[in-house]
Amino acid sequence: MRIPALAAATALAAAAAHAEGALNIYNWGNYTNPELIKKFEQTYDVKVTITEYDSNTTALTKVEAGGHGFDIVVPSHSFVPIFIEKGLLLETRPDQMENFKNVDPVWVDVPWDPGRRYTVPWQWGSTGMAVNVDAYDGDINTSAIFLDPPPELAGKINVVPEMQDVINLALYYVGGEACTEDKSKLKAARDALVAAKPKWLSMDYGTTDKLASGEWVASVNWNGSTFRARLANPKVRYGYPREGYPLWMDSVAVLADAKNVENAKLFQNFIMDPENAALISAFARYSNGIKGSDAFMPPEMKDAPEINPPAELAAAGRFGPSCPKEIQAIYTAIWTELQK
Repeated sequence: MRIPALAAATALAAAAAHAEGALNIYNWGNYTNPELIKKFEQTYDVKVTITEYDSNTTALTKVEAGGHGFDIVVPSHSFVPIFIEKGLLLETRPDQMENFKNVDPVWVDVPWDPGRRYTVPWQWGSTGMAVNVDAYDGDINTSAIFLDPPPELAGKINVVPEMQDVINLALYYVGGEACTEDKSKLKAARDALVAAKPKWLSMDYGTTDKLASGEWVASVNWNGSTFRARLANPKVRYGYPREGYPLWMDSVAVLADAKNVENAKLFQNFIMDPENAALISAFARYSNGIKGSDAFMPPEMKDAPEINPPAELAAAGRFGPSCPKEIQAIYTAIWTELQK
């Protein structure tokens, strides 16, 4: 039964006044601002524990296995419908929470969670190319950086271990679309990835520090991570593949078997406050989807090239859907082959 908005807000306020105990968050690695957590703990007298994962697949597998003890998970948009379909998320009705009014309208009626019955925005961004321009002075706005590497970069490239992003980049590169049912395009993407892999150095998650230190000179990487690397090393640049690149949004959801449900709901409402959303972005350097948060964010984020693509490349970014099961099985087969 739909609870009237005023009643929901009153109930939330009453819960906040008496909140105590614990909250266990399962989130991507190096993605949660300690200051945000400290503020939440002090505001509600709740002890927060963060456990980190390196990919959507890792998170889904762990949660589905059960016995994890987590209250909150932060899946990407293409995985939210999978979590919902499998009955792994609680319908917490963020759309009835007090701070929901701060969500930018563009992020309310989203395909992966229409009307936001399960999730609230965490951060959103893109997946592209990170390159140290001391090592390479050519075109960085192309997936050829990792699929057909120039001699200067061969053997020096990392690829982040996120199946959906990597395969979609390959599909765009060969002229296909995310989750295509065209088997010839899927084969072409698979062949491109398998042929390119011997020219990669690694498939690893720890990109920010290794790009900043110069240990890696190129990587398939996320824009916020590259932004952070550039702040430490001005030679790092972010490229937007003109062939097409993934856009994504990660959202905070409460797990169906959560033990601290009310504290998890408090956290969902808490991060929809503009000042708190700004803390999220100021740490990880991605956009967040909350109106009014810009006023609280570091000034260098306003015009950062990692957040603002060149006008001629903006349209190349696209949100990939959740793949049908038979296509997801092909993705998994390709990914398994790449791990060999």
